Amino acid sequence: MQGAAVEGRIRDSPDKAGESAKKARLDLPEGHVRQEAAGGGDGGAIVAAAYSPRVELAVRIDKQVLHCPLCTVPFKPPVFQCKAGHLACGSCVVQLPFGQCKPCVNGGGFFNPCPALDAVVSSTRIGCPNAGCQRYVTYHEVAEHQKACPHAPCHCMEPGCGYAGAPQALAGHLYTIHSVPVRAVQYGKVSKFQLPVSAPRLVLLGDDNNHVFVLTVGALGAGAAAVSVVCARARAATRPRFTCKMWVNLERPPAAAANCSKQDMVLVDMHIRSSSSPGAVAAADEPTFLPVPRMYLVPAAAGEGVPMEVPLHIRIDKVSPWSV
Repeated sequence: MQGAAVEGRIRDSPDKAGESAKKARLDLPEGHVRQEAAGGGDGGAIVAAAYSPRVELAVRIDKQVLHCPLCTVPFKPPVFQCKAGHLACGSCVVQLPFGQCKPCVNGGGFFNPCPALDAVVSSTRIGCPNAGCQRYVTYHEVAEHQKACPHAPCHCMEPGCGYAGAPQALAGHLYTIHSVPVRAVQYGKVSKFQLPVSAPRLVLLGDDNNHVFVLTVGALGAGAAAVSVVCARARAATRPRFTCKMWVNLERPPAAAANCSKQDMVLVDMHIRSSSSPGAVAAADEPTFLPVPRMYLVPAAAGEGVPMEVPLHIRIDKVSPWSV
């Protein structure tokens, strides 16, 4: 009997040990999992909890909480706090006498890093305020983002029109409302256009579908013309930069061309600048433009008194590297 009892306890032990080792797993909200100690009692091995991926919350917060009370600009790490709880950004702390807090009595409060607020500042993101941009940006980086945002609004250059929109939307507005012609161009390839002197503008769309260029034709002296090109980008960073070559060939009669081994031309090789109101000024007022003498202009059709056109060749290239 005693041997049978011992054998029974031996058979029961593995079951009880397994039952104790498994323990209960509790499913918590948000996919968190909690696993209790294995083995029972104080000597059990603690199994680490498994957590769900990072979850973001949409919240509202007082704007002043994210701004330094001294300089009023958005906090960015590192943020400092004195023992009395006054906050300051790193730029302000280095300018304080001996790094002491002025609101504290006799300026006796010294600033120390505030990791808790650093975490809040680093994780607070807002949507870009530019229409069409769906990016969420860290709050203290919004101003920098807006300088390079491709959706920063540009203004229509037509007199009396107050439209403003992203460059792509501006191109559509010019085409539908003001009948400005729109043409597609491929970077690194030459395109040829007949630009009427009487029609001052032409919109060019880059083959990346992100950049809009505006060609402007203006008067230059007696019968001559000037052609300029700008990239429609409001407050945009200079990268990626673009270069442009524009030229016009002098068309000669067949007999004269047969006696010349080289064709005359006028050419300009330039960097394309950005503008928030492309084409709003005369072409001749741009920093760099292509001067087109009268003899280089061609009639739009045969006959007397027909409009004159600029037989323009243009090639737009992206500057490499883009970080320049």
